[in-house]
Amino acid sequence: MKPLSPTQIDQFITKGFVKLENAFPTETADACRNMLWKATQCDPDNPATWTKPVIRIGELGLEPFRAAANTPILHDAFDQLAGKGNWLPKQMLGSFPIRFPSDEPPGDTGWHVDASFPGTEPGNYFEWRINVRSKGRALLMLFLFSDVTEQDAPTRIKTGSHLDVARILAPEGENGLSFMELARKLDTLPEYEEVLATGKAGTVYLCHPFIVHAAQPHRGKNPKFMAQPPLHTRIDFDIQQSEQTAGPVERAIIVGLNR
Repeated sequence: MKPLSPTQIDQFITKGFVKLENAFPTETADACRNMLWKATQCDPDNPATWTKPVIRIGELGLEPFRAAANTPILHDAFDQLAGKGNWLPKQMLGSFPIRFPSDEPPGDTGWHVDASFPGTEPGNYFEWRINVRSKGRALLMLFLFSDVTEQDAPTRIKTGSHLDVARILAPEGENGLSFMELARKLDTLPEYEEVLATGKAGTVYLCHPFIVHAAQPHRGKNPKFMAQPPLHTRIDFDIQQSEQTAGPVERAIIVGLNR
């Protein structure tokens, strides 16, 4: 059986995301979380050592993280959403924003769309770009390595926003917009229902690359461990084809442009 039902694929197209529970084993999540605790240099049993609202850990190519990203259920879902084989296996999971309970503002809670390819300054992520074909990126993925409740700073997702983002990007051609240029245009979009990316450790949210999302301050008790890597494409998407022949990521862009 395929991991995603027709109803889930339709939700991905119309709402911009799908929640995949038990995408990787709890034991793998535990192993990853233990490594991340060590990387933070904080004591999991002593909240007095949790002195920052967020600690970012760089890419880790260790085996538990590779295992989490390459389960059969995830590979099958990638085939369903991005096109069979039209994606690159993950060897790393990007950076890890570890969020701790804090009254101090984390400073990174603005609404945004993740960029896909480098601009004139490859080392400056704010200058990275995104275009209407989602060059280089098939998905935004949210990997939960700890249980995340509504109190644990879950990522906020604006459902359906990817359809309007497609229309913002369409006039900008192949060069698209930078991360900051697009972020400044998001205030012009309508109101959307917000969904919180909660779930048990081992849950993965597979999101359309144009989805508008944001972090939030942590007002709960349990630190939140997650990764938010891209899934890269092998071949850029074709949005000139008909909606009937397009895959789900492409179809959502086409629907947005035609709406």
